[in-house]
Amino acid sequence: MALETSADKPVPVRTVARLIGQWISRLGRVWVEGQITQINRRPGQPTVFLTLRDPDADVSLQVTCRAQLLDAAAVPIGEGQRVVMFARPEFFVPRGQLSLVAEQIRPLGVGELLARIEQLRRMLHAEGVFDPARKKRPPFLPGLVGLICGRGSAAERDVLDNARRRWPAVRFRVEAVAVQGPYAVTEIRKALAALDRDPEVDVIVIARGGGSVEDLLPFSDEALIRAVAACVTPVVSAIGHEQDNPLLDYVADVRASTPTDAAKRIVPDVGEEQRRVADLRARLRRSLTNRLDREQALLDALRHRPVLARPNALVDRLEHQIDELIRAARRCLTHQLDRASDELRHNLARVQALSPQATLGRGYAVVQRADGAVVRQPEQAPAGTELLVRLAEGKLAAESRGPA
Repeated sequence: MALETSADKPVPVRTVARLIGQWISRLGRVWVEGQITQINRRPGQPTVFLTLRDPDADVSLQVTCRAQLLDAAAVPIGEGQRVVMFARPEFFVPRGQLSLVAEQIRPLGVGELLARIEQLRRMLHAEGVFDPARKKRPPFLPGLVGLICGRGSAAERDVLDNARRRWPAVRFRVEAVAVQGPYAVTEIRKALAALDRDPEVDVIVIARGGGSVEDLLPFSDEALIRAVAACVTPVVSAIGHEQDNPLLDYVADVRASTPTDAAKRIVPDVGEEQRRVADLRARLRRSLTNRLDREQALLDALRHRPVLARPNALVDRLEHQIDELIRAARRCLTHQLDRASDELRHNLARVQALSPQATLGRGYAVVQRADGAVVRQPEQAPAGTELLVRLAEGKLAAESRGPA
């Protein structure tokens, strides 16, 4: 029931604390999973104080339990261990503090941890977090490499030494974090976000040496997996050894079996690249030499062809052909002219033979009246008609005396 309060009728702190305690007590006993980050145990005291933390949400609760409860555990319980406990929520009114009173504590075994990781893997796979289509390809030669690793760890030395041995000019931005324990996930996520925001970082490497399943558990944390999936910068996973397979390997853009392998994947080998360039130069030189040899051989073959060896031969042959054609055309034209001349003389002879002038030349004459009409009958020239007699050579004027 909500309290009826106002500025004129406030309730004291003890009343609010008491009501909160009553509401919390109604929750009853619950099973809680978390990671023990701190154990405060004083010698001779029957009560042990624990800090139970949720690494995904960065939330912690104080837990009290009997010392015999920890001593009776089949597996020793220590800091950094994941446990499941059956506890009763309790609100301490004088201090206004919420805590849990544990009645049972069970450490999570390796088999159970692996089963939980496998269940999480299937869920993330169904969501498409591990889809190969979303993976990004790291650049061939990154300008700046972000490295997330333990402070002064062997993984850091392996990555730095091998990368610089392969490409001495490579630059690193190293973020030292806790790579195991209760604060590992939080620190790795913060370092990952910082490197992903840096525009100069071209690729991010998360590296750690080998370890037990419990040691590598932070790299299968759901919050870290989703943070890596949301990164814009390509991420390389280099966790443990070849047989280790945390969920980070599935979501990372590139999986390296070891930190040393990660160094080989993020930068090229300068010696190998120089050899490759030398090989390519040699192949290019051979290819160019072969091409020049082929072209020279083709040029030599062309130069030895008759058309190039004796360039005037074609002109001489064509000139001879032209002379022959000219002579043939002249002969043809002369023949045609001769034929035309003979035909013309023949036609002229025929015309002359049929010409009235030729008739006149044989002694005949043509008689015409003054109007130019030819007289063919005597009746056409009565007596006294002036006539014109056309001879073979010249003309005579005459006068008709009538028919004879």
